[in-house]
Amino acid sequence: MDQAAEDDAERARNRAKLYAPPKHKRQGRRGPVPGVAMTAAKAAQMTAQLAAEDARLGG
Repeated sequence: MDQAAEDDAERARNRAKLYAPPKHKRQGRRGPVPGVAMTAAKAAQMTAQLAAEDARLGG
């Protein structure tokens, strides 16, 4: 790979591509999207709703 490069800049670009993390891992660097995360209170509320619906349907 280094032998095919014509100059030091191209060698550096080749090395950067070779050792870069996979693309699907790079997207996680942005951090969580606001408003998407579920709070504990919201999770408890959803659990209660699901339990009530389950009981209503006879589960």
